[in-house]
Amino acid sequence: MSNNPRPPSQDPNQKGGPQPPRFTVPNWVITLLLLVFVVIFLSRMSMLVMDTSGSTVEVPYSFFRQQLDQNMVRSVLFTGQVVVGEFKTAVIYMPSSQDQNPTAPARTITRFQTYLPPVEDSQLIPLLTEKGVNIVSADPSPSPLLVLLLNWGPLIVIGALLLIFFSRARQQQNNIFGFGQSRARRYNEEHPQVTFEDVAGEEAAKLELSEMVDFLKDPDKYLRLGARIPRGVLLIGPPGTGKTLLARAVAGEAKVPFFSLSASEFVEMFVGVGASRVRDLFNRAKAAAPCIIFIDEIDAVGRQRGAGLGGGNDEREQTLNQLLVEMDGFDQRETIIIMAATNRPDVLDPALLRPGRFDRQVTVGLPDKNGRIAILRVHTRHMPLSQEVDLVKLGQATIGFSGADLENLANEAALTAARFKRDKLVMRDFEIALDRIILGTERPPLADEKERRIVAYHEAGHALTAIHTPEADPILKVTIVPRGRALGVMQSAPVDDRHNYSKEYLMARLVVALGGRSAEEITFNSITSGAENDLRQATHLARLMVAQLGMNEEFGPLNYGDQEQQPFLGYALSQPRQYSDQTAALIDRETKKLVEEAHEKARRIMREHRDELEALAKELMDNETVDAFRVAEITKSRKDPEAAIHDSAGAA
Repeated sequence: MSNNPRPPSQDPNQKGGPQPPRFTVPNWVITLLLLVFVVIFLSRMSMLVMDTSGSTVEVPYSFFRQQLDQNMVRSVLFTGQVVVGEFKTAVIYMPSSQDQNPTAPARTITRFQTYLPPVEDSQLIPLLTEKGVNIVSADPSPSPLLVLLLNWGPLIVIGALLLIFFSRARQQQNNIFGFGQSRARRYNEEHPQVTFEDVAGEEAAKLELSEMVDFLKDPDKYLRLGARIPRGVLLIGPPGTGKTLLARAVAGEAKVPFFSLSASEFVEMFVGVGASRVRDLFNRAKAAAPCIIFIDEIDAVGRQRGAGLGGGNDEREQTLNQLLVEMDGFDQRETIIIMAATNRPDVLDPALLRPGRFDRQVTVGLPDKNGRIAILRVHTRHMPLSQEVDLVKLGQATIGFSGADLENLANEAALTAARFKRDKLVMRDFEIALDRIILGTERPPLADEKERRIVAYHEAGHALTAIHTPEADPILKVTIVPRGRALGVMQSAPVDDRHNYSKEYLMARLVVALGGRSAEEITFNSITSGAENDLRQATHLARLMVAQLGMNEEFGPLNYGDQEQQPFLGYALSQPRQYSDQTAALIDRETKKLVEEAHEKARRIMREHRDELEALAKELMDNETVDAFRVAEITKSRKDPEAAIHDSAGAA
């Protein structure tokens, strides 16, 4: 699937288009205002105090008159009883016994401060005028604005804070009363939306959903003939296949309101909230009809009732009950379609899937080869690609990828090209991105030579069994460069998409999985822990063949698989096993027999082609990565996997 690069506008509450956001005052704004007020207050207060910092020195009035008589004073400032002035040149001041610190050493000063005597000195002003001193007078009383600020400023700030706090408390109280309202997000139908052109790789699903679009556009055509359009459409598929995108595309094609939410948003810790939100959602939908309601991951509330350890009063079950009632309450002419998505349809309540509710199921599966190519074209249409980029080959090499995986592949390739400072994306960027997604991030090479040798023979064993087992998948490359959690990787892929697996193909996979352990045994006459994951996969596959796929002669066409339809907490504990202890022991015995048979075949291939094993391991030790062509040269194999892949891609 593909995502639309144009995000739709949304209106979370009303149906009349986008609404202006509610004005709220953030905490940082309040803190900033308080800091500004404190700074202004302190700065204004500092104006009331004379500057006694810097080089201004407080001197006796007698010293001031002495310097005035000697014509050393340049200017004075009268502020009440305080006199601040400046000498024409620096003078030496010797502290007297009247000073606060009479033992201080003599200082050279240029600015001074003194105080007028209690008895008015009538000769001071004429003397200053006679000496040509610059006289400045200032009013000692503060300004009326400052007095008003000092008197009423704190009260204004306290009142503003109380108003903000009361407003927030009232808003929280309103939120309490609106706790049961639906939190569905509404996408505005008047703005650009996702359409079927933005969806690739799911042609069958688009064809089936086009009927929904036609009904929303012209419902009278169906109602006139007595037809009833399905009220609920359940989209089923693995994660990342584009179920949500398809629902948005239906709304974009029909140009109707689209309410989207997750099923987990219904359930809260308070009893009755989920049911209340369901009612509010359907009331909003009826007011905006025709419209689409999309509930993502509906298995969060739609699981089977009465299963597990929960009782009938469980909040999730009450929410499901309300959802069932609302879906039954639709009028025949109400043009509301409920769309839901899940990747676990087996856990849903049967009442939710009956006709009249979710009575149509649309499977959104993994894309095939042509679908993957179309998805890659959608995701790379805005990327500068070089001529060598072959999207057909990439679509062939990405078997099993979902739409989200392919989008991630294109994005990783763009990041790789930017890392190498390229102007266009080249094929190497996509190859690096594909290796990173499938194999993991590349780690530093192994430093221990003995460990490198063991890993080289292990991966060579996987490759050798894949080459000499006709039903095995073709090899793409073999490497001993650590990636992710693996010390080495033998990468293979089928030539085309597979939907049915034969017994011979599954046996070939068992042989290839045990090829690494067999190579260690033949070469070193010892085993290591490197085959842990191989053994896990081989055991799981062998048990699947024996107990569930009917590929064992002892059991025949029977299935002894575990009941996994409702894997809830407590449900499996109450279900008895579907087979006896003797059957379980027989399954274990046949599983072991199948694995040992594949193991012996892998060991036989190692012994018969020991020279090829040595040559391939040496090539890995020297070059660390060996492609399919070099593997074919070393093993003298007639298989040409790359040519087969190329031929298949060319046919597409």
